Amino acid sequence: MQSYSQNRAKKPPLIQGSVHGRGTHVQPKNRFETTLVEREFDDDSKSPSSPKTLFYSDPSRSVISHNKNPAVGFEISLNPYRGCEHGCSYCFARPTHEYLGFSSGLDFESKILTKENAPHLLRKELSSKKWAPRTLVMSGVTDPYQPIERNLKITRQCLQILVEFKNPVSLITKNQLIVRDLDYLSELANSQAVMVHLSITTLNSDLALKLEPRASTPLARLRAIEVLAKTGVPVGVMMGPIIPGLTDSEIPSLLESVSSAGAQFANYTILRLPYSVQEIFQNWLEEHFPERKKKVLNRLTDLHRNDLSYQNAFARRNFSGPFAEQIRQSFSLYAKRFQLKRGGPELNTTDFKRVGDAQLSFF
Repeated sequence: MQSYSQNRAKKPPLIQGSVHGRGTHVQPKNRFETTLVEREFDDDSKSPSSPKTLFYSDPSRSVISHNKNPAVGFEISLNPYRGCEHGCSYCFARPTHEYLGFSSGLDFESKILTKENAPHLLRKELSSKKWAPRTLVMSGVTDPYQPIERNLKITRQCLQILVEFKNPVSLITKNQLIVRDLDYLSELANSQAVMVHLSITTLNSDLALKLEPRASTPLARLRAIEVLAKTGVPVGVMMGPIIPGLTDSEIPSLLESVSSAGAQFANYTILRLPYSVQEIFQNWLEEHFPERKKKVLNRLTDLHRNDLSYQNAFARRNFSGPFAEQIRQSFSLYAKRFQLKRGGPELNTTDFKRVGDAQLSFF
C-alpha cells in the first residue's frame, strides 16, 4: 500500500483516445491547479495503454462526515474509499478528487484512497459520549463495495462495529459484493437497523458496461436484491441517475424487474453534472451516443433551469420543467403499480448500546 503523501505529485497526465475498461479517458484540469500535463500515446496505434489502478493509504483522522445541505437527504455518512474503481462516467463525486490534487477524470477511477483505519476510528467515534445514535449512510459519496473491498474488507469491518453498537446504517451500492456480508446485515435487520439500496441505472447490459464499466452487471444487482430480500434484509432500488433521453424510458421495466426480485421500496435521482463532470459526460456521449448527445443535453439543460453550469450546488439538486415532471409522474405511477414504497423503512435507534474502545479484532 502506497502512501498518499508520498505519491501526491505523481498524477497521470491527459490521455486522449479510448481506454479499455475505463469510464473516461479524459483528465479535465483540476480547478485548484494552475498547470496540466499532457501525455503522448505509448505507440503509433492512437490507443493508449490502460492504466493500472493504484491505491494510497488515506491519513484521515475521522471517518464520519456531516452534511449541511438539506437537499442531500442524509445528515452523516461514512466513506471507506475516496475515488471509485467502478468508473461511472456520470459520477457526481468525481470533482471531490480535485481536493486531493488529482483530476476528476481518469484519476478518480484509477487513483483510490483507502481508509484502512476506518473501523478503529468508527469505534472511537461511536464510543464517545458526544455521539447520539442516528442512521449512518455508507457511502454518501463513493461506493463502499467497489472491487478493492473484496480484499481489504474495510466496509465489512465497519459493519462489524455497527452490529456491535447496534447503530443503524443505510447502504447504497452498485456491486453484488454486498451479499458477502449477509451475516452482519441480517443481525442489523433483526434490530430494524439496516436498509440497502441497489443502485441500478439501466437494465441494458451493453449500456451499463459503457456507463459503469467495473460495476456489477444489472442482472447481478437484481440477483443481489433477491438474495437480500429472501434473507429478510430491507432492500430497494435507487434508479440513479436517470438520464433523460437515454434511460428514462426504462422506468416501467426497471421497476417491474426489481419488484419481481423482491425489492420493497424505490427511489430515483436525476443526472446532474457538477463542475468537470459536465465535460466528462459530454465527452462520453460524443464517443458512445453522438446521435443522442444533443437530445440528452437539451433535456438536461431544461431540467437545470436552462443552465448546465454548476454555480449553486444547493439549487442544482432541485429539478424543474416538463421533463422533471414527466419523470416524477412516471416513477410514481409505476412504483405504485408494482407496490414499491417511496423512501425506505424508518430505522431503529433505541437498541443502540455504547461499547468501550476495546481493541478491534481484524479478520
